[in-house]
Amino acid sequence: MADKFQFVYEDPTSLLQVTGSTPYGIYDSDTEFQAESINMCKYVSRKLGHPVMQLEFGSGSIYATFEEAVSEYSQQINHYNMKNWMWEHYGNSTRITGSDMAGTGSHEPETPNMGLSVTLSEQYGQAVNVGGNTTLHSGSITLVADQQVYDLQNNSNIPSAHTGSRIEIQRVFNQGPAAITKFYDPFAGAYEQRQLLDSLGFGNSSPAISFILRPISYDISRAQAIETSDKIRKSAYSFELVNNQLRIFPRPTSDDAGDKVYFQYYRKTDRTNVTRTSTNNKVSDPSNAPYKFITYSDINSAGRQWIRKYTLALAKELLGIIRSKYASMPLPNGEVSLDGEALKAEGREEKAQALDELKEFLDSVSLTEKSRQEQEQAEAQQQVLNKAPLGIYIG
Repeated sequence: MADKFQFVYEDPTSLLQVTGSTPYGIYDSDTEFQAESINMCKYVSRKLGHPVMQLEFGSGSIYATFEEAVSEYSQQINHYNMKNWMWEHYGNSTRITGSDMAGTGSHEPETPNMGLSVTLSEQYGQAVNVGGNTTLHSGSITLVADQQVYDLQNNSNIPSAHTGSRIEIQRVFNQGPAAITKFYDPFAGAYEQRQLLDSLGFGNSSPAISFILRPISYDISRAQAIETSDKIRKSAYSFELVNNQLRIFPRPTSDDAGDKVYFQYYRKTDRTNVTRTSTNNKVSDPSNAPYKFITYSDINSAGRQWIRKYTLALAKELLGIIRSKYASMPLPNGEVSLDGEALKAEGREEKAQALDELKEFLDSVSLTEKSRQEQEQAEAQQQVLNKAPLGIYIG
């Protein structure tokens, strides 16, 4: 048998025998990982039948499975944290870069910061011109006598750098009709508007119905009230905007010629560009979220027990792969079949079972599950309260 297998496993007995490095060296500087590696070798080898049975492990094989088990546990915990907190990290600093990403570190408690919610709110606010991170530009047109329609896209005063870009008009600043025109509004007699005028003390002054001569100061006060009402309750500008074609009411006269009508707009390319600027060292997706491998010294007893089980499963699979190279071994009076395939299957089954158990546990303590349980508790408590008799109050 020794002829066919170059390596024959022997238990390490002290840290002096723990030499070399694991394949990735992630935990090699962790003193607790070094100390545990001796116990892990003894645990795995005893579970696989050593010293009664000879184990054909190569040098450092169990150390490699130990490193892989710790890394797998760390990955599952990191996935759990990302599922719960990833939305809070978008756009924030990664805090770890370059080769440091492959190092280990303690996990810091997560604190909700509503970062993504604020970012989304900015975009919704931008749509109504109360926030966002897209620049709102200004432009103008010059009124021409008797010209009622103006092309704001192609025939307006905007920066030359914007002339080739599609623009989206957000606001037009135009002088509305004089308040005196409202004195003769034929719709002022409508029931709802009549009530409003009555509440303001203008009911008897409804134009087109009755007009009472009053001091000019009264008309001035009334005109100011109408202008303030228009400014607050509805648009104060008389225009129609369709596809960046501005139609002005009433038609400009020679007295209006040369006047400016100002407007605000976004460039469509700015609105549709979803790439945020200054993304260096910023979290953009799970690939650069600020999660390292967990330092082995920081893993609690429950986590270490899972790592032992997973290391054993990996070792079984590895030993099965080694023994599967030969289906049988020759003996003086015959041959003996090796259990490589059975070990491989058993190791893979135990790996899958361990991962399923860990994922199920992590799902059971997730924020989503916590919210669901709290909802069920609240509903159950409400049902109990509903069955309690109401108190009778006298006096």
